[in-house]
Amino acid sequence: MSEGAVAATSNGMNGATSIPRFPPAGARLLAQLPPGPLSLILGRAARDMAEHHRGLFTRLGPHAEKRFLIDPTDLPFAFLLRPRPTRPSIEALSRSASCHWDCRIAGPLAALLGMIHGAYDGDALFFSRDIAIEGDTEAALALRNATDDAEIDLFEAVAGSLGAPGRAMGRRLRPLARVAERITGVALMRPEMNA
Repeated sequence: MSEGAVAATSNGMNGATSIPRFPPAGARLLAQLPPGPLSLILGRAARDMAEHHRGLFTRLGPHAEKRFLIDPTDLPFAFLLRPRPTRPSIEALSRSASCHWDCRIAGPLAALLGMIHGAYDGDALFFSRDIAIEGDTEAALALRNATDDAEIDLFEAVAGSLGAPGRAMGRRLRPLARVAERITGVALMRPEMNA
């Protein structure tokens, strides 16, 4: 199992891609927020995903007990995913935190979201060096295959994790999210949800 600070000294980006980067001013603003409340929302979303996409975490087989560090390199925090089928969790970590992980998947937020939402091909992102994988690459491949098959929409998952008020707010915010996608080029939802 690997251990290290969340901060990445080199993210392996080639700098010549068209993957949008999160604005530095926005990242500085987010850095002021405590990771605890975000961890609570994401933890609830992980449990809801496990409930609504039952095959998502069970499909990982022996990799379901692994620790995945999902590291958006243009944000001030990363996410530790533990996809255990009976008690999945996602924890937001500040860049100064250290943690144990089996697999680290790093890249700009837009690349990671695009891969989850099916807007970008994971293999293409890896070979173009827009994302980097460290540690257990077999676990990373299993996670990618499981998320591809589950056709996850993180926008819907997070809104749903907040109960009926969150779902209602999600319906109201979806048109704004579509506009934000067109402006930023970031896949905030699955493409088929944008029709």
